[in-house]
Amino acid sequence: MHIAGVRLRLLELPLGAPFRPAWGRGRVQTELVVLLCEVRTDTGLTGLGAAHGGLEAAVTIDRFVTPHLLGQDPFQVERLAAVIRDAEILGAPAYGMEIPLWDLLGKAAGMPVCQLWGGGAARVRAYCATGELRGARERARDVAQLADGGFRAVKLRFHHDDPRDDLAVARAVRDQVGDRIELMVDANQAGADPGLSGHRAWDFRTALAVARELEDLGVSWLEEPLPRHDLSGLARLRDRLATLRLAGGEDSHGLGEFRLLLERECFDILQPDALKSETASAIRHLAAFAGLAGVAVIPHTWGSGISLLAHLHLAASLPNCGYLEFPHDPPSGFTAAARDQLLAEPLVIDDEGCVRVPPRPGFGFALDEERAERHTVRVIERGDSW
Repeated sequence: MHIAGVRLRLLELPLGAPFRPAWGRGRVQTELVVLLCEVRTDTGLTGLGAAHGGLEAAVTIDRFVTPHLLGQDPFQVERLAAVIRDAEILGAPAYGMEIPLWDLLGKAAGMPVCQLWGGGAARVRAYCATGELRGARERARDVAQLADGGFRAVKLRFHHDDPRDDLAVARAVRDQVGDRIELMVDANQAGADPGLSGHRAWDFRTALAVARELEDLGVSWLEEPLPRHDLSGLARLRDRLATLRLAGGEDSHGLGEFRLLLERECFDILQPDALKSETASAIRHLAAFAGLAGVAVIPHTWGSGISLLAHLHLAASLPNCGYLEFPHDPPSGFTAAARDQLLAEPLVIDDEGCVRVPPRPGFGFALDEERAERHTVRVIERGDSW
C-alpha cells in the first residue's frame, strides 16, 4: 500500500452570529475557515484530517509536504512526521497532516485510533471553553446556564483593559454557581493576533496579583499568564503559588520548545495542539516525559469538529490528561453546533459532562459531504485523480 493522492479542501463555513474572540482585539469573526486534508492510498482507503490555518496552510502543505508523501507507505507515520515537522521552517504549521495518516492506520486495522495508541478511556471529561469577553453579570448568567446544561467545568476568558474587570467576572461567576462548577481561566497573555492594536501584556506583578486572587476563588488553573517566551517569569510565578496551577504551550512549536518549558519548570499543565504545536505522535512522547515530572498534558483545541475529534482520541490515550477542551460560547456565533457543522454526528456531552469516544475505526469522522461541498472555496489535488 502506498499514498497515491493528497487533496486539500479550503472551506468557509458561516457562523450563526458574530464572534468576537478575546485574543483578537477588534476582530469580528463571521465564518469558520477549515482546511480539510485527505490522503488516499492506491487501495482506495482514505484518511481525513484538518490543518491549522487557511490558504497559507494549504500552500505550505502543497509545496513542502505533499511531494514527499506521494508514493510512500502511509503506515510509516514516525518517518513521515519528520517531513511534516520540517515544513514549518518554510511555511505555516503543517502538523495536522499527520492526522490523516493515523486515520488511515486505524481504518486499516479496524480500530479507533485511541486504541492503537493504547488508550483505555471510553470517554473524557469536557471543560467548556468560552471565547469572548463579557461583563461580570452577563458571564455569570451564561455560566449558570452552561452548568444547567450539564457542564461540570468552564474556562473563562480574561483580556479586559483593566485586570480588575477580569477578576470581577471570576468573582461574579463563583458567586452565581458556587462549587458546582470547576473554573479555569485563560488570560491569553502569550500573544495576540498580529496587526491588531490594544493588547497590553501583563507584567509579573500583575500576573501574580491576579493569580493569588484566583487561588482565593478556588480556580483550578490559569492559562497563559505571561508572554510566551518569558520562561523565567513563568517559573517564578509558578513557584509563588500554592494551589493554582499554571497552564500553557498552545503557541509553542516543536518538541524543543516544550523541552525548555519542562526543564525550566514553567507549567503544571502543558497544552500542545496537534494541528499547530506538534504532531500527535510527538505530543504522546512529550506526555511520557511530562508525566515523569508530574506535569499534565491537556491538549489545546479550537476550530472545527474535525480537530476536536482528533484531540478527543489523543486525550483518551494520555494517562496524564483527564480533560477535553470543548469550545462552546453561546449566544455568540461560536457554539458547539457551529463548530461541528461539518460532522454528520456532532460531539455532545453526556449526563456527567463527558464526551464519549466514537467506536468507529480511525478517528471516527462522519463528514457531512453535502455541506462540505457547498462551502468549499478552493481545492488542491495532487497524485491520482479524485
